[in-house]
Amino acid sequence: MKKIYYVIFLAVSALMLTCMGCKGKGRREAPKGNSSTSGTVVMACDASFENIMQQEIEVFEYVYPNASVLPYYTDEKACVDSLLFGSARLAVISHELTKDQVDFLKDKKHFAKTKKIAVDAIAVIVNPENPVENLSIKELQEILSGQVTEWNDVYPSKLGTIQVIFDHNGSSVVKYMADSILMGKPFADNVAAAQSMEAVFNEVKNRRNAIGLVGVSWISSDLKTVDMPAEERVKTLEVDDTTATTFTDDVKVLAMRRNNSIEAFKPYQAYIFDGSYPLYRSIYMINTGASGSLANGFFAFVTSFRGQKLMMSTGVLPATVHHRMVSVD
Repeated sequence: MKKIYYVIFLAVSALMLTCMGCKGKGRREAPKGNSSTSGTVVMACDASFENIMQQEIEVFEYVYPNASVLPYYTDEKACVDSLLFGSARLAVISHELTKDQVDFLKDKKHFAKTKKIAVDAIAVIVNPENPVENLSIKELQEILSGQVTEWNDVYPSKLGTIQVIFDHNGSSVVKYMADSILMGKPFADNVAAAQSMEAVFNEVKNRRNAIGLVGVSWISSDLKTVDMPAEERVKTLEVDDTTATTFTDDVKVLAMRRNNSIEAFKPYQAYIFDGSYPLYRSIYMINTGASGSLANGFFAFVTSFRGQKLMMSTGVLPATVHHRMVSVD
């Protein structure tokens, strides 16, 4: 579904529930009735998790053809607001609700069920022509804060001034970097917003001096399955195959190392699992739907073995399916 501004979303979400043809290519007519496997439900999702949740939706709707999950991809604040004020019954974000937010929902007779569904890594990407292969957390901090502004100060090169690319202000990736890497310090002037994760990827792909930060699902070469028909994707879930996720060649994925370590790691699932890769965060799904509703049905699917196995192809680490990595070379 095309991305729309939050204000517009609040105004038209009710209309969306009755106009299923607006959702995307090949949409069927709106299903009748509402149960755990039929009807409609709106889900607000952090935009950095779009590639993950879109596959979950397509498979769920294929298995249950009378169900329709309407995704809205936006920043985390808008996701939480949508949940609190009733525009969405589901939310997928990088943190749990606060106690005040849970109490607010209880006052409205909506009870939040929260579950960690995956662990996501934030990948640091550069142009393939960039000779840099890895960074320490300290070096990343110096780049983001503006202490280091030239690539030549990182590694001998003629790439010139470093251009840092994020998705947009207020995104969960920006918040993570501000809180966990910069420790509250301001970002440098050479930090720019590309307005979407896809745009970050494309900017880095086309600009030799750029460095970008994206969710790991955006650089997984297994995302060729995004265009796979849902029927074929369902079949892959029946195969006991947990071969290693690999990364696209369109950008270079940097290995990251902790400040007290000489060994650097790329965001492969095994290194997310054992904590070797240092830039990671949890993904939570929050459900405020009534018992027996489609919100409950989709929540149960995503947290089931099949829903968790489906996540494995996107590069994130499923919360309940342990990944066996065959090779990372």
